[in-house]
Amino acid sequence: MRITKAHLYLLEFPLKEPFIISYATYPNMPAVILKLETDTGLIGYGEAVPDEHVTGEHVSGTFEILKNVLLPQILNQNPFDIEHIHHLMNSTIARNPAAKAAIDIACYDLMGKAANQPVYNLIGGRAHENIQYAKVLSIEEPAVMAEKALIAKNQGFSSLKLKVGVDDSRQDIARINAVREAVGEAMPIRVDVNQGWKTVGHAIGVINQLQDANLTWVEQPILMGDIRGLAEIRQKTSTPIMADESVHNMEDVLEIIRLQAADFINIKLMKSGGIYPAVQMAKAAESAGIIAQIGSMVESSVGSAAGYHAVMARRNIQSAELTGPLLFKEEIGDLNFEPPFVHLTDQPGLGITVIEQQLNKLTIKSASLDGSE
Repeated sequence: MRITKAHLYLLEFPLKEPFIISYATYPNMPAVILKLETDTGLIGYGEAVPDEHVTGEHVSGTFEILKNVLLPQILNQNPFDIEHIHHLMNSTIARNPAAKAAIDIACYDLMGKAANQPVYNLIGGRAHENIQYAKVLSIEEPAVMAEKALIAKNQGFSSLKLKVGVDDSRQDIARINAVREAVGEAMPIRVDVNQGWKTVGHAIGVINQLQDANLTWVEQPILMGDIRGLAEIRQKTSTPIMADESVHNMEDVLEIIRLQAADFINIKLMKSGGIYPAVQMAKAAESAGIIAQIGSMVESSVGSAAGYHAVMARRNIQSAELTGPLLFKEEIGDLNFEPPFVHLTDQPGLGITVIEQQLNKLTIKSASLDGSE
């Protein structure tokens, strides 16, 4: 089996309401969808959702790098040769993990369809009976977040993730305490700062003021790259720490292990370069007793399904937050959410159907490459 054609679609997913985190507000979510064809007639889909604040990629650049740099290298390759494909991509251009993730995901979709197996059966099999996801709340006023948290609890969600990280951390404390009061002491609450508390000393002070909130963890309180800082925060606070923006690749995981810098790590396919490296990172974390999560860059059904397949196949990946499809007014796939569960089918590949009409409707720019030319 060879990859013979590639089609790129740059599109914007309209959001039901703005997605607000510490460093940006998103009125819509840009993405690049990749469609690969093979000489056997199979079609595989991948997705790139770059974030210039995290991976250093912009969606327009990702489109061009896929078109002009990466896809010419993988045309005529066998998608089952995933180790070699990653070697080709990494040898051709450094970093650009979201662009590489699109190719990786599409290759796994093709592999699953060729083997007549769901992707999770190719990377470890079914390690969980079911998969739940947390309800994610954007940064809003404390009373608004508390009201939405209570609604989520009544809908059956078993955990909450609160986006915080504003300049005035007193407002963050008020948000967290308001939500805790609204949902009661028993409901797990995780807090995602998205680097917003910036410095080690400030983060330690805020976290220590939140001891009574009984948080499951505090995620990435300081600027990415400061793994030593995360280690100091972990040593000087009693709340578990999750590393997110500081975890891009295996080197970061090994450094976190060496410095004992986190209790949890948030692996995202868009940061790591796809399913193949993400699973390797989860295995390394498991060896050190660190629990992993597969997080979201607000992907569609394509990227979200890929992440959930990685969750399903690894016992050490005990959490997931891939809720992009639920945030969109319009989608291109049919990943099955039934709050608080997501249901992966046993269908081959990613197990979803991409609705070409919707894909074309939301596309702003497209391109095609033919390996036979």
